[in-house]
Amino acid sequence: MLNSQFISAMKTTPKYLLFVLLFGVIVFLIQAVQEAPTDAIVERKMINDYNVYAIPVPEKLDFSGEPMPLNNPDIRERMDRELLVNTYWQSNGLLLFKRANKYFPIIEPLLKEYGIPDDFKYLAVAESGLQNNRSPAGAAGFWHFMKGTGKEYGLEINDYVDERYNIEIATRVAAEYLIKAKKRFGSWTLAAAAYNAGSAGISNQQERQQASASYYDLLLNDETSRYVFRIVALKEILSNPQKYGFNFRENDLYTPIPTYKVKVDTAVTNFATFAKEFDINYKILKIHNPWLRDNFLNNDSGKEYFIEIPEKGYYKTIK
Repeated sequence: MLNSQFISAMKTTPKYLLFVLLFGVIVFLIQAVQEAPTDAIVERKMINDYNVYAIPVPEKLDFSGEPMPLNNPDIRERMDRELLVNTYWQSNGLLLFKRANKYFPIIEPLLKEYGIPDDFKYLAVAESGLQNNRSPAGAAGFWHFMKGTGKEYGLEINDYVDERYNIEIATRVAAEYLIKAKKRFGSWTLAAAAYNAGSAGISNQQERQQASASYYDLLLNDETSRYVFRIVALKEILSNPQKYGFNFRENDLYTPIPTYKVKVDTAVTNFATFAKEFDINYKILKIHNPWLRDNFLNNDSGKEYFIEIPEKGYYKTIK
């Protein structure tokens, strides 16, 4: 401990007085920063520290080269709504940027192969958020096919295999559906609407309302009436991240994992054992092949399946 004579000497020096003064200032600043959260203080901080801005609707927007009639006040308000909703859902927006970097390179060349406009990749974003998930209504996979529609277009859907969860196969089937809808309606915008409401649903409303061939002239249910606007909003935001306040580095984005395909034309009795043959575990096998719905494959027909196996070195498993 310091003796009393030393302390007494310190108190008489200018340094001691300076220390006391600095200490007092620090205490004052801490108290100023840590103000009691009164209603007035909270209101002031919200005004000064948190701001939400209206988003200008671009003067020109289109879907697949078909212009959106933004001079129509109803159309402009609908577009404004989707831009606001999708811009200010920031956490979801950042996840979409990350996933798009991983999955668009798979989807884009397949759409191009079928002559489908590139804008339709944003339809997959609107449907599933680029996840192999399932809607409450039972639509599944990246493209959210219902079971009946999937089977109608040749997808295998049973207890062992559900090709709605195979991104490559499902993208090809989505392309076939959209080509057929475009031929029927003469419009890519209406083809997109038909993807949501069904081709019969759109045709019925056109006949009922004696409407022209424009999506923007039809009175549709709430989901379908928002559908194309949401796709266009996602296109606009994902194409212009900084304009809408999204900031990230290239290394923040998810990247595709290189894989190779293994042909299987016989039954597989246990996929956990199968995975070990390729130095991965059951979980990794299922991550890359979510269309395999059980832990075995009862392939009585001898059908050829192609199972994705990640290249070595991308996963480290615990032995």
